[in-house]
Amino acid sequence: MSAPVCPKCNSPEATKSGVIDGRQRFKCKNCGYHYTVAKVGKEINSYYVIKALQLYIEGVSYREIERLLGVSHVSVMNWVKKYGVKAPRQTDYHPTYKILNQKELAEFFQNPANVQGAGLVVTELGDKYMMIRWERFKQG
Repeated sequence: MSAPVCPKCNSPEATKSGVIDGRQRFKCKNCGYHYTVAKVGKEINSYYVIKALQLYIEGVSYREIERLLGVSHVSVMNWVKKYGVKAPRQTDYHPTYKILNQKELAEFFQNPANVQGAGLVVTELGDKYMMIRWERFKQG
């Protein structure tokens, strides 16, 4: 059995260092970090991680991201922490979004009134497109 690469420094040099919870533990010869073999579980495609982080930066809430992508809001929170993503404070604007297929998106852009004066982003979302638009909060 060859040791997996170190998750901290990516070095392939490691020695066995006991067993914890039935899993082989290793110690990296390069940095001294202790780690176990990769857990068996569901790994999320990086496409969804990137989309979730993009949506978070655009101001979409964790729960909305969960509904849109089908990924747990807790996973999204963990990715935000892991990658140190900070969303800008938004007080004057809030995002609204629509999910459109290609035909609907083309029809939307054919009308110049739909895009005039709008802060607008379009991103791919599986086989559809998500259009995010910012609207200014009305000052009462």
